[in-house]
Amino acid sequence: MNIPYTHESIRLTGRWDKRDPHAAVATATGSYIEFAFEGKMALAHFDVFTNAIPHLHLWVQLDGGDMIETAIDSHLRIVAKENGTHICRIIYKGGTENARRWYAPLTGKVSFVGVQTEKPIPIPADRRPVIEFVGDSITEGVLIDTDFAYDCEITSYNDQDHRAFQDDVCATYAWRTAEALNLRPVFMGYGAVGVTRAGMGNVPAAPKAYHFNFEGSPITHAPSDYVMINHGANDRKYVKEPEVYLEKYAELLDTVRTYNPNATIISLSPFCGAFHTELGEMIERYNNKNGCHVYYIDSNGWIPVEPLHPMRDGHAAVAEHLIPLLKEIVTK
Repeated sequence: MNIPYTHESIRLTGRWDKRDPHAAVATATGSYIEFAFEGKMALAHFDVFTNAIPHLHLWVQLDGGDMIETAIDSHLRIVAKENGTHICRIIYKGGTENARRWYAPLTGKVSFVGVQTEKPIPIPADRRPVIEFVGDSITEGVLIDTDFAYDCEITSYNDQDHRAFQDDVCATYAWRTAEALNLRPVFMGYGAVGVTRAGMGNVPAAPKAYHFNFEGSPITHAPSDYVMINHGANDRKYVKEPEVYLEKYAELLDTVRTYNPNATIISLSPFCGAFHTELGEMIERYNNKNGCHVYYIDSNGWIPVEPLHPMRDGHAAVAEHLIPLLKEIVTK
């Protein structure tokens, strides 16, 4: 039986464009698919007509067990060891950072058509609070695994041909923190983007991009319970005066609060230490001016400034600092 992505057995989490009944489309890593079925086998269908080569990579997880990495393709077969009730999760792990993920034709997207299985069943509700992470390449997990490259030698941080192997949103501080606190993560992270500048693949600056999945596709997912913002690492190279950065950061806060009026907003300073004092002072002024309570977490000194993109141990260290601080906020 072929089941469309709109079926009650399927749930999509993240920034998904659902205007086309043929396929749901996501360009942000960390977006994921879950589907429930009874039996032993299922076949997930994707539209990969415009996807660039090398193909982006997915994580596949069955019944909450181990995760297996695979490149996206038109068909992905999942076979359980035993007959029974199963839930499969497929996550947009990572891909080529400079692929087209904003303007058509989209070459770095997950275009999910649906599932073929003998007996689809309604997927249980996920009642975890939702946390959205708004950031850049660090938030989307760029260069976490730099040990993989042609002939096992990294020749350049711009080695885009192997980025699908080197990037992993599920190893980031964000994913680790969400799992530790039993929160449901939504991601908006694109390489080289800042609050003042556009990024890889011509993704606009964060304040302009926030309301969209990609160009022409307004976000439609439910507002989040928590939103954490981590921007500034890319702005520091292009902004001479902190005031410019702070003005655009406040604009992003306005935009986020408009879409998520009841959310708790957390500002997490750049891990490289950029603007951390000025940002904390601006957040205080912003709260006083707007009568709100945006939390500020200063991450300066948590990890070394280099490498700019933390590897697995760096993200683990950030999460170790962040988890107890965020726990205090989410349990209030």
